[in-house]
Amino acid sequence: MNGPASHRREILRLAVPAFLALIAEPLFLLADSAIVGHLGTAELAGLGVASAALLTAAGIFVFLAYGTTSVVARYLGAGDTRAAITAGVDGLWLAAGLGLVTAALVAVLAEPICAAFGASEAVLAQATTYLRISAAGLPGMLGILAVTGVLRGLQDTRTPLVASVIGFTANIGLNVLLVYGFGWGIAGSAWGTVIAQTGMAVGLVTVLLRKARARQASLHPHPGRILAAARTGVPLLIRTLALRATLLLTTWVAASLGDVPLAAHQVALTVWSFLAFALDALAIAAQAIVGRSLGAGDREGVRVAVRTMTQWGIWGGLAIGLAVVALHGILPPLFSPDEPVRAALGAALVVVGLGQAVAGYVFVLDGVLIGAGDGRWLAWGQVVTLIAYLPLVLAVRARGPSDSAALDLVVLWLAFTLWMVIRGAVLGWRARQDAWMVTGAGT
Repeated sequence: MNGPASHRREILRLAVPAFLALIAEPLFLLADSAIVGHLGTAELAGLGVASAALLTAAGIFVFLAYGTTSVVARYLGAGDTRAAITAGVDGLWLAAGLGLVTAALVAVLAEPICAAFGASEAVLAQATTYLRISAAGLPGMLGILAVTGVLRGLQDTRTPLVASVIGFTANIGLNVLLVYGFGWGIAGSAWGTVIAQTGMAVGLVTVLLRKARARQASLHPHPGRILAAARTGVPLLIRTLALRATLLLTTWVAASLGDVPLAAHQVALTVWSFLAFALDALAIAAQAIVGRSLGAGDREGVRVAVRTMTQWGIWGGLAIGLAVVALHGILPPLFSPDEPVRAALGAALVVVGLGQAVAGYVFVLDGVLIGAGDGRWLAWGQVVTLIAYLPLVLAVRARGPSDSAALDLVVLWLAFTLWMVIRGAVLGWRARQDAWMVTGAGT
């Protein structure tokens, strides 16, 4: 890539398929929310609790995708494709082990995990059912993360797109069939998602194995390399734990405000996640491009790409945020028949929309630093933002519920948006430095 125009083409080549693939995952949850929401408020609130726990159980291992993308892209930039794929296979073995252990723990501890949110008995019963069943899908979810990270590092964002489209289509069909056709209720939604995610994992693993055989990369587990992959992922694990803690704290506070705010918060958070994944397409492009460029020793190319992607992130966030604000009165009826839930959700969506320009900036810079392998700094930066968020979110809990569920949820989402502003300031400061631009195949 020789100039800004070449960088823009490369960003689009990676970001457009990544965007379409990334939005499939939150579409899983949006589809679940729409289908389950029409079963009742307790079911929708239960889905909110279970989803928060499930996404945390899977999300803390996102380094399987992010860390792998950085490592694989650097090897690719240095001209060693075989080593790149071997590193990816090591990540897959790590994902398999972590997935099985995590699934067993979540299934056994489903009820106490859900009870920790402090929701009502009716909500707890629904949440426990969903979480216990969904635990079976965790090995597949982690496998998807690992293989997707490898493919992104190899500059292939189209294959994950195909897998996502097939998986999302299957998810909707299975959920409708099992929830309403078989009358399984919230359990049907959980089983539908498990089946769809496991199928996606099988397809993606098959693709990786074919690439490994073509390059004669080792498929056997190598304890030393797997442990090295685990050690590399520790800083990103800390970063993700701090991030998930922020989201869990927010859901915990929403639960303290009552079933209506919790149900509305579940949908608002799912919409926010959908937008986050959409904007994260640029972050994925940033990971792949920054990792490969630093592997090839092209610092100037990194700077040009970062400037372009941060501008696109801000303007893209502003555009989709304004769209959400415009639709804040139209979206709620899609998710709940209850008027109080609709009113609270509509009010929260206005705040969600207004914060998207900041979110676009944050996600791009997060991807840039992940692609550079700057995990240790990201870990500390995310912990700092969590500490800064604590007094804000605890103040909302101390305020307690008022006569207006809509007002309560707006206050909570304003605090959450302020956390994003703090996170943007921290990441922006780091991105302006040069210390993270380490060149070569290793970081």
